[in-house]
Amino acid sequence: MKLSKIIYALLLSTLIAATLSACTTSNSKAGGFVSDADIVALSYKAADLLMEQAGDKIKPNSNTIVASYADINNLSVSSTFGRIAAQQVASRLTQRGHKITEMLLRKDIYIQERQGEFVLSRALKNISVEHDVTQVVVGTYAVASRNIYITAKLIRTSDSEILGSVDYTLPLGPDMRQLTRN
Repeated sequence: MKLSKIIYALLLSTLIAATLSACTTSNSKAGGFVSDADIVALSYKAADLLMEQAGDKIKPNSNTIVASYADINNLSVSSTFGRIAAQQVASRLTQRGHKITEMLLRKDIYIQERQGEFVLSRALKNISVEHDVTQVVVGTYAVASRNIYITAKLIRTSDSEILGSVDYTLPLGPDMRQLTRN
């Protein structure tokens, strides 16, 4: 009986080692396992920093929209990541007491199926007047081999002045790889 337990333990440890080795090489182009970060916490921190930078440039009870983050290589394309990151920023702004207009329910905003809503510069003034929007949050992202690089900006719609801007990265773990596929 003792010999069968030893053989079982050796087989189990070999299987675990093989599984971990497969994970390490298959989850990163550059080698080494990359784990995912807490996207919600980082999106919330980005929203907090945008509002902190804008300070008193944001009028009380002013209205904000948050557009889907766009792929920097093709600004008319987003991904599940670009849409969820924008939704998380909108959620955080709402939690902090800011008035947010939900653009997913609007038919007069450019919405491309599976891409999300984008604020086109030529339509920004029209949107701001029609929906009484004072500022907009826009973002871009770039996917690299081990990280996603994100820039988010809070822009005043009346004159396109950038009221706040934040740059941050997320490790490109298995969840982020899936979310960034277009």
